Amino acid sequence: MTELPSVNDVNQASQAAGLGANAAELHGGLCGWLSAGGAPVREWPARVLADDSLPTPVEGDALDRLLGASVAQLEDRDFAFELLLSDAGDTAAQADALFTWARAFLGGFGLGAGQQRPTLSEEGDEALNDLAKLAQASSEDFESGNDDDEDALAEIEEFIRVAVLILHGDCVMAARHRQRLN
Repeated sequence: MTELPSVNDVNQASQAAGLGANAAELHGGLCGWLSAGGAPVREWPARVLADDSLPTPVEGDALDRLLGASVAQLEDRDFAFELLLSDAGDTAAQADALFTWARAFLGGFGLGAGQQRPTLSEEGDEALNDLAKLAQASSEDFESGNDDDEDALAEIEEFIRVAVLILHGDCVMAARHRQRLN
């Protein structure tokens, strides 16, 4: 189960559950939570959105499938991880979704890490700092129909994808390997 549910399905499930977050926010926050070592629990929206009153996703619904697919993609040895972003809309809308995803990732990462700062490699530390810079970016710098801007967004998306895998590797995969050695 490595295929993410559609953006539309996640948005509808979020609205039905009263989460007040779109697909990019939910997926970014969830991936941040998981990458920092947060547990892949069924009540993940309450943890990722820091609101214990939020409902637990129904087994098999889009939010439940989002959790399963995200965990599987992050741990896939073929680096099949992808960001849940809408293809619809103009370049500015795509940039908004990408930067929203990055901001949500940072929030989820902070919540997943808790009170302790995770041990990061030099690459992981650099990736986290670069993600923080991207989270401050705005779609105002991008024009629809501009091929250079569309190419730049594709490069930013790929950078974020790799940065997430580095951070997940530092915080989750490395910790598992250390436990096996002890």
